[in-house]
Amino acid sequence: MPALDESLQQKLLLLEARHTRRTLHETARGGGVRVRRAGRDLISFSCNDYLNLTHHPKLKQAAHAAIDAYGTGAGASRLVTGDVPLYAELESALAAYKGTESALIFGSGYLANLGAIPALVGKGDLILADKLSHACMIDAAKLSGATVMRFAHNNLDHCRLLLEANRAEHHHCLVLTETVFSMDGDRAPIQALSRLCKEFDSWLMTDDAHGFGVLPRTASPADIQMGTLSKACGSYGGYVCGSNLLISYLTTAARSLIFSTALPPATLAASLAGVKIIANEPDLVAKPMAHARHFTSLLGLDPATSAIVPVLLKENEKTLAASQQLEARGFLVAAIRPPTVPDNTARLRFAFTSSHETADVEAIATIVKEQEWVCT
Repeated sequence: MPALDESLQQKLLLLEARHTRRTLHETARGGGVRVRRAGRDLISFSCNDYLNLTHHPKLKQAAHAAIDAYGTGAGASRLVTGDVPLYAELESALAAYKGTESALIFGSGYLANLGAIPALVGKGDLILADKLSHACMIDAAKLSGATVMRFAHNNLDHCRLLLEANRAEHHHCLVLTETVFSMDGDRAPIQALSRLCKEFDSWLMTDDAHGFGVLPRTASPADIQMGTLSKACGSYGGYVCGSNLLISYLTTAARSLIFSTALPPATLAASLAGVKIIANEPDLVAKPMAHARHFTSLLGLDPATSAIVPVLLKENEKTLAASQQLEARGFLVAAIRPPTVPDNTARLRFAFTSSHETADVEAIATIVKEQEWVCT
């Protein structure tokens, strides 16, 4: 066996022993919450398509029209010839919804963070990141060359201590957090963090990937707001919203924008249609969290504050078995294990969408109670 294959085999065996090896599962997603996997129809509680817009007629029509007008691909980066007119429309719609002066579209949420964070801070600067910030925020922070420190999850006192001890030694300081944490479903104290940042002459950057299109529309005090178009918006791509100067600077300095081919026109058109639906249909936006709160009330948990509810089982093997039990009974709920979450916090992650029926929510809550997976 070649040396590379032998090394990789050992790594895979170690992952299997820890029950953390990943495999792909072909999944056909129809409209709504039904998916087909391994020849079976399942009701999914694992998709981040919170408003079920990926099959919405308006998004499909917009995508078809964009292909007819502009073709299937962008042909180059945005700074060359890939900046099709749809970009300006989408960025204007996002800025209007977010209440900012401008917006900038990236190839994905990962690329938005990877481009923006190293462009804003570097050697001699300080980054303070919430302990549970998404991997792409942490990867971007490490890439920047700035000093990176983590504060305890949603812990303002710890963040303050780090600022008091380290802020004066660094030129700039960037504080990173998420509006909704993707694996826990809880929300960051954005207003309080903003006040803390102002007190210490620091900038606040938020990742709104799981809040956009799910939380009620409110003005954010964050200096830099990024997020994705691949979840509630039903399409693909990432964005950064902020001041005109911020967007002008990132257009010149964000390497993941400069050196990436622009998004396909159909993707931009679908995103624009999705943003318009989110802006104009607040009742639709409210449904995922309403279902999540019904679920938590049935299980005697604290009321959900987003569309995500984790049920912690701690052990990887137990969590995988629970996911398989649910699949056997017609439900798809992903088993989330390290390194996605910290060690000994493996969980079932329930994601609620606008198309779930009350009966779906009650049926799966009944199974969770029967199996005694929740400790209250």
